[in-house]
Amino acid sequence: MKHEILLSAPPIIRDFLTYNETIKGKSSKSVEEYYLDLQTFFRYILSIRGIADKNTPFDKIPINSVDKDLLASISISDLYAFIVFCKDERGNSAATRARKTSTLRNFFKYLTNQTRILEVNPAELLDSPKVKQSLPKHLTLEDSLNLLDCVDGANKERDYCILTLFLNCGMRLSELCGINLGDIRSDDTLKLLGKGNKERVVYLNEACREAIKAYMAVRPNDSIIATDRNALFISRNRRRISNKTVQHIVKTYLEKAGLGGMGLSTHKLRHTAATLMYQHGNVDIRVLKDILGHANLGTTQIYTHISDNQIKTAIDSNPLSNVKARRTQKTNKPSK
Repeated sequence: MKHEILLSAPPIIRDFLTYNETIKGKSSKSVEEYYLDLQTFFRYILSIRGIADKNTPFDKIPINSVDKDLLASISISDLYAFIVFCKDERGNSAATRARKTSTLRNFFKYLTNQTRILEVNPAELLDSPKVKQSLPKHLTLEDSLNLLDCVDGANKERDYCILTLFLNCGMRLSELCGINLGDIRSDDTLKLLGKGNKERVVYLNEACREAIKAYMAVRPNDSIIATDRNALFISRNRRRISNKTVQHIVKTYLEKAGLGGMGLSTHKLRHTAATLMYQHGNVDIRVLKDILGHANLGTTQIYTHISDNQIKTAIDSNPLSNVKARRTQKTNKPSK
């Protein structure tokens, strides 16, 4: 959690954020999103209650006046009114509104169940906006091969290894950047540190092993910053490679492969790995869940979408697919 959040958040909210990071194991990014959601909510409440200075712009309204009395006065009607405000006034998408709804439910549940600050939870029956489930963008098998074929340049071994791990293991950006040399095990597995500091182990197939071997043969070993000496991927500045650098690398090769401008990213390579494993490897959805490090099976089930070719193949495999209508034989009756 950023230091400025600790300084600016009211004690009640700060305790909630600390609880989620230290006890619930939420990532710093998730905790910061909680804070931003709650900050917007309480700015709204202070504004409609006439507590905030009318001359203060909405995004500048301080929320340090939030206390137990204000929390106790909030009803489910206030919560729904806030969600409508987010839609009409701030233009938030259904997905964003659903996230804010989840934050409010978690916050008020914490206040009633963990700290007992409130006796009644106003968010207990708060429904979440329906989010249209869209299929994740991903590369086809041919696109993936073309992407790998485009790799060249001074850091081609490193860049090829990065793309190979993304496309084969379905890891997150932060997981790839966080890989240490000691995480690569002799039994051809790799330890990853995922969301909420949860560890998982993925298997390294032949392509991954060969890519790592080729990169290790040229990986810099001198002048590396002391704190980053154990990092697998090293930048030109002799530091652990950053998320931003990897994003730039992926974007560069996507454009070189003619895949630019399609909304693809490092996370879409994770989607690609999951989709290819499911569609071409007959991977059980529960196994895929463990590979990707999903907490819930429902998150993984989005990869059960079927490609147009698979639909065509399935329909063509119907034993009736080649049956043609029999022509009716006309019988010429003698005229009377």
